[in-house]
Amino acid sequence: MTTPSTATVKPAVKKPAPKARVSAKPPAAVASGPCQIGVISAVGDEFVVQRLGLTVFGNEYTEVPIEGWGIDDLVVARVRAALPGTAVKKIAYPRAAFAPYDHPAPALFRNSANILTGIVRQIAANAGCERYLVVTKLNVQVDGTNQNHRGIGVLNRGIGSGALSHTSLFADVAVDIFDGQTFAIEKKPFYFGGSLKTALLGEFGRDPLSKLDNDAFPEPATAAAASAILRDHTRAWLTAVLDKKLAISFKKE
Repeated sequence: MTTPSTATVKPAVKKPAPKARVSAKPPAAVASGPCQIGVISAVGDEFVVQRLGLTVFGNEYTEVPIEGWGIDDLVVARVRAALPGTAVKKIAYPRAAFAPYDHPAPALFRNSANILTGIVRQIAANAGCERYLVVTKLNVQVDGTNQNHRGIGVLNRGIGSGALSHTSLFADVAVDIFDGQTFAIEKKPFYFGGSLKTALLGEFGRDPLSKLDNDAFPEPATAAAASAILRDHTRAWLTAVLDKKLAISFKKE
């Protein structure tokens, strides 16, 4: 009776093994397969909380860490959505890698494109992708002022929280595409001078900001990180910006 018992057990043990191997293959294939677009997103580390008063004494500017919002993963997801069937890979990097670009040392002459190219070249040295799509923070002047906002954040302008005050989101990001071998910034057919950032962003990045109720403005600024309203609205607004710009960028593909 021992022999029949053993015969019935052996098939039961063997059957789960192939299933486990099959389920393990897709992740391995993705990790080791070819990479057509490597995505380097450098916009999801911080959220700007900015207030502009009637005078400079009413201005406030705070950068709040928001890595838990998954903004960089959102960027990668939108690139995948824009390029179905394309092998897209998220490129990891040390967060400090973009410090020379985001917070450059004072200099009389500075070539931001060269700084960015050097950073991308170092990050992607062993990634082996055909091209790299790099999303970074962009400085944009606030209409009617001499002040700038940068990256993603929330802006309150005016006095107090009544009719003389309004709150809105901004998502000012730059998109550059680099050749995977030469690391030269690609120029698209619709590129007519300036920088590729401007060509990709166009006027969309400077349109009226996404409006919010004044109550959504975080007090204190550090409370922004825990605000579901700011997180969800920012993700939605950034998605709209990215989808429009990626459609333009890849319209010939």
